Amino acid sequence: MVEIELDGQKVEITEGSMVMHAAEKAGTYIPHFCYHKKLSIAANCRMCLVDVEKAPKPMPACATPVTQGMIVRTKSEKAIKAQQSVMEFLLINHPLDCPICDQGGECQLQDLAVGYGSSSSRYEEEKRVVPVKDVGPLISMQEMTRCIHCTRCVRFGQEVAGVMELGMLHRGEHAEITTVAGDTVDSELSGNMIDICPVGALTSKPFRYSARTWELSRRKSVSPHDSTGANLIVQVKNHKVMRVVPFENDAVNECWIADRDRFSYEALNSADRLTRPMLKQGGEWKEVDWQTALEYVANGLQQIKQDHGANAVGALVSPHSTLEELHLAGALLRGLGSDSIDHRLRHAEFAPAAGVQWLGTTIASLSKLQSALIVGSNLRKDHPLFALRIREAVRTGGKLHAINGREYDWAMPVAQSVVHAADWEQALADVAAAVAQEKGIDAPVLPAASNAQAEAIAKALLSGERKAILLGNAAAHHARASSLLALAQWIGAQTGASVGYLTEAANTVGAQWVKAQPQADGLNAGQMLAAGGLKAALLINTEPVFDAAAGAKGLAGAQMVVTLSPFKANMDISDVLLPIAPFSETSGTFVNAEGLIQSFHAVVRPLGETRPAWKVLRVLANLMGVPGMAYETSQEVLAQIVQGAEQVPADILNNAALAPLAVSRDAMAEPVVASIYQLDGLVRRAASLQLTADARLARDGGAA
Repeated sequence: MVEIELDGQKVEITEGSMVMHAAEKAGTYIPHFCYHKKLSIAANCRMCLVDVEKAPKPMPACATPVTQGMIVRTKSEKAIKAQQSVMEFLLINHPLDCPICDQGGECQLQDLAVGYGSSSSRYEEEKRVVPVKDVGPLISMQEMTRCIHCTRCVRFGQEVAGVMELGMLHRGEHAEITTVAGDTVDSELSGNMIDICPVGALTSKPFRYSARTWELSRRKSVSPHDSTGANLIVQVKNHKVMRVVPFENDAVNECWIADRDRFSYEALNSADRLTRPMLKQGGEWKEVDWQTALEYVANGLQQIKQDHGANAVGALVSPHSTLEELHLAGALLRGLGSDSIDHRLRHAEFAPAAGVQWLGTTIASLSKLQSALIVGSNLRKDHPLFALRIREAVRTGGKLHAINGREYDWAMPVAQSVVHAADWEQALADVAAAVAQEKGIDAPVLPAASNAQAEAIAKALLSGERKAILLGNAAAHHARASSLLALAQWIGAQTGASVGYLTEAANTVGAQWVKAQPQADGLNAGQMLAAGGLKAALLINTEPVFDAAAGAKGLAGAQMVVTLSPFKANMDISDVLLPIAPFSETSGTFVNAEGLIQSFHAVVRPLGETRPAWKVLRVLANLMGVPGMAYETSQEVLAQIVQGAEQVPADILNNAALAPLAVSRDAMAEPVVASIYQLDGLVRRAASLQLTADARLARDGGAA
């Protein structure tokens, strides 16, 4: 540790730290633009100049290392005068756009100009103008004349997103930030550039000119998409979601969010929203009141149960539903005597699970892995924020290995990439055999042959202390998923690596916890959708055509199909549509991949006659006489589930597999995995996301 004096205050800081880090520790604000705590130091804005004793001129706080006994003054006349001079230079070419700039009211340059700027300018020459750029549907670069060349966006692309999509060309007054070749910005994390831009050069294209920052109410929420559970700030005007930005949580999403977390709000206000209950009568859809719709559903379900038995009534529930919705759906079905409920819509295997399959470690620990083996995942697109953390681990020396059906561009170096069309089981068996050979023990299964890649992966997993084996969405959906897990568990036990799933959806872990899958003799998702085992189906936040491996063909023989959705979905296969609230209009809870329980409140009132799904399920249960469903609030439902816990209990976070360790030689169908902007109903209806390169690639048959 090094002790310095900062504005008369003694500060102890780690050797090698910069003056800026000492100021942050002491709670002293030093004005800056280019410095960002999550990015490398560039020292090119010079706004953070401070007075260091014995230094002949002011020094940049972000790039000046601390030394023992250093005396720093951030508010001396020398420091203030230097900062004012830098501000004068920054404002020489900056346009007077504040009245119409989207960044107005939350602009660092605007804020600091108040304290360090002058009331007049000595500059009389013409201001420079930078050409307009079109970089895609998400980011607006219409006003790059405002850019102050802090290079935050450039460094974010290089260091965090892994793709240098923006760079700075030319020098002096001709310097500009551009895509070089006139390309679009296509990173799945690109929206974070908007947040870190300290001026109004990069702004949100969907939000552009929609509202001023001081008109917006800010409410905390949780992302309903992948299993990170990213913390959000949802900004609202006139009971309408206008913008979504990250809420900083270092243990979960740091200060970043994926583009689907940021821009999927467009679907909340789309023309596809369902706002009143609807019944199909004589082949035509008609709007009805809630009482009529619910009584129709309740009577129909009771009749079908009486005619065909309780298990002929089933529910297919999305793992993007809240914990409360999943719990009540299970309670409703089981109250009727049915065990036919499932959230594993894209799975090909439905082996009984021993405990809850989860990440196997904390999300934060992914940034510090020394070795990782990822099986069956397009990591960068399936889990952008997990990829961000693993990319950080690789940047600091970690080794990444992959077993996949094809090569993917993860925007980071992969030490060993094993490509098998669908025979990942044999690839894992080869790694297990290599581990056994290294340790001089018996292998659980025989390898196909001596394999240099498998040996390299085995040696990497046997070295170091922080290592993980992570099974992706395609591995979870694989026809031999339990065997993959069993092999991964054996390798993990022998190498000391954690073993877990990069779980698919916002509530995959929660759905397992509340038993939203058959526990005894009920039908699983495959039997319900492929074999046509249902006479009555409840589709909760589910669109089988997009969400299920088998599609909707198994529902053709059902007598009643009831869709509970925020959107006009499943209209060709449904008899009843019930409008339920999306995450922004209901309170609820998601459980992320590491088992963290995160609750949220509604940020706007329900649209039209939309109702929270937990209320709809409760009323249905009451109409059918199901006991124990007299809940008044979602918090009462949650209290019964979690009983005060903040994390899923450790004793059920267990990935023990039941499958024998034997490699199948049967041909396997390719696992069904949703592309990045087809994951759930919200992203599918977000207009700007559907204009991105990733969405176009998926429509053309690619793998985004």
